[in-house]
Amino acid sequence: TLRLAPRRGRDVLASGARGASEAGRAGPLLSCVLGPRLYKIYRERDSERGPSGVPETPTSVTSPPSSSWDTYYQPRALEKHADSILALASVFWSISYYSSPFAFFYLYRKGYLSLSKVVPFSHYAGTLLLLLAGVACLRGIGRWTNPQYRQFITILEATHRNQSSENKMSSSLLLTPSTRVFPFLRKESRGGPSHRGVALLRPEPLHRGTADTLLNRVKKLPCQITSYLVAHTLGRRMLYPGSVYLLQKALMPVLLQGQARLVEECNGRRAKLLACDGNEIDTMFVDRRGTAETQGQKLVICCEGNAGFYEVGCVSTPLEAGYSVLGWNHPGFAGSTGVPFPQNEANAMDVVVQFAIHRLGFQPQDIVIYAWSIGGFTATWAAMSYPDVSAVILDASFDDLVPLALKVMPDSWRGLVTRTVRQHLNLNNAEQLCRYQGPVLLIRRTKDEIITTTVPEDVMSNRGNDLLLKLLQHRYPRVMAEEGLRVVRQWLEASSQLEEASVYSQWEVDEDWCLSVLRSYQAEHGPDFPWSVGEDISTDGRRQLALFLARKHLHNFEATHCTPLPAQNFQMPWHL
Repeated sequence: TLRLAPRRGRDVLASGARGASEAGRAGPLLSCVLGPRLYKIYRERDSERGPSGVPETPTSVTSPPSSSWDTYYQPRALEKHADSILALASVFWSISYYSSPFAFFYLYRKGYLSLSKVVPFSHYAGTLLLLLAGVACLRGIGRWTNPQYRQFITILEATHRNQSSENKMSSSLLLTPSTRVFPFLRKESRGGPSHRGVALLRPEPLHRGTADTLLNRVKKLPCQITSYLVAHTLGRRMLYPGSVYLLQKALMPVLLQGQARLVEECNGRRAKLLACDGNEIDTMFVDRRGTAETQGQKLVICCEGNAGFYEVGCVSTPLEAGYSVLGWNHPGFAGSTGVPFPQNEANAMDVVVQFAIHRLGFQPQDIVIYAWSIGGFTATWAAMSYPDVSAVILDASFDDLVPLALKVMPDSWRGLVTRTVRQHLNLNNAEQLCRYQGPVLLIRRTKDEIITTTVPEDVMSNRGNDLLLKLLQHRYPRVMAEEGLRVVRQWLEASSQLEEASVYSQWEVDEDWCLSVLRSYQAEHGPDFPWSVGEDISTDGRRQLALFLARKHLHNFEATHCTPLPAQNFQMPWHL
């Protein structure tokens, strides 16, 4: 399979077989100049596939054979060197773009923004653009002399011009289903989205006596403008560094290798999903339903972190555990378009879940949402919006973004940071998770350096604790009263399995008794939370129930934030 660079804002994947016949005459030179960049051709690995066309056993995605990733496509010298020059120019342009406010300020202070200075500069800029255009033409000539590129561009252009059955059959030799763009699938009967997108939880309305009058709006306007500018410049890039072009450029070889690994080793299928806001969401699906593994009947939808990509992200954990997996990239990450603001994130997650149900054929009861770090926002949104999903697993996630944002910003910015997050970057994971009725598992990293508000060694400052406490307090408010809350906090202070077991045994938790109490309550009152269990139980009984529930909902993993989760630690959440 050939992986191509974005063209008109879209990534393209092409597939080629060695025995594919030369398709027609060579494409026009202009098409080679303007065409997408060709990175590599994926290898076919038929010898390692079973009769169903999928690997017979789950394949590790972390240690590929060293000889598997050599490219079939070898650009000619002219194309290769011209590509290097254009890539370097692209990097300089990106640096100039991000530093332009400081540059304009410096030039203004030095008096270089006068007409007499700007006109000669525009001449230099025009000359440079002409030179780059010439380099692009040389690259096109290099592509035109390469038979492999001509074959691809000819079929691609023919398919664009005429969507006839014959052209589609020809393009099927070079274009995989991963080039298809699936539209937004939400049905109007479920309550169609607004022009902005799917529904998010909004802040509560103002209380009476604090009406938002015209005068108050005028007073708040400067603060709102400042918050908007901070969120759309520094804030968004700090929150989602994976959307920064320079980082993606540096990671491109790793991403290409990871994508090739998923396609070649795991028979992954790539697809672009068109969200309701117009963003194209890049996805990768690995189907394990045809294998002997019973886990393959379940689909794990993976939500990556703020600098994570499905090519090299948390998808490896459920893959190695034998599950079917659907990975996707945040808006603005690698092959996905757009910018990763909360509304766009929710829109993307919605079309991913719709794709899993309506195109891939999984029932909601067979879907597990798995998230790492900041991916907890889209995972909890999906759990809130699709309450029938089987389970939610949150690894190294947090309850709310505000405390973590305040941790990395100066104290003098506290008001601005809080206002900016609440208005534009509100990742309210705990609030969304409490709307979900199904099984939940939280994985806390005991050496986490990212979602702790003090130092990694201070496990009590880990915001995963707050996520657990808010969930338990919502579901079991009587159990998590003063006594229950105190013993759970004591249990959360344990940073090792030995300390954790010591606290658990100190209160002599009888697990059989706890299970019988919970099951009898569920049989009498039904499964819907919140439960009033614990009203007529002794103080000691509430303590036991609180510790039992905390241990069932949270597992410790002795590692730092970015350590990959081993497959043996990937377990389905507990449920009655």
